[in-house]
Amino acid sequence: GDSPALRIVDFFLDNRLFDYSKEEVIQNLSMGRGTFFEYWRELEGFNVVKVTRQIGKSKLYRLNEENEIVKRLLMLDSALCKRAMEKAVEEAREERKAVPV
Repeated sequence: GDSPALRIVDFFLDNRLFDYSKEEVIQNLSMGRGTFFEYWRELEGFNVVKVTRQIGKSKLYRLNEENEIVKRLLMLDSALCKRAMEKAVEEAREERKAVPV
């Protein structure tokens, strides 16, 4: 299966507009707490995630878009999305050509 660290990063890539508490990430990923915290420490150590604000005792996090690793992941994600969109457009064009008028 997918690496827990990659699942966490992917969650933040897919949800870049918002910040999340650790509990929200755990719930959204249906990941065990022990597994989550084992890999979370690693992501914090590489400064992949950062605290954006605090509500009560809960800290909220998002990707650290100033981090070089995250910048490269965002570029890769963007390129993959662009390629998928181009493929979908091409397939739609091919389907239109195949439909008799």
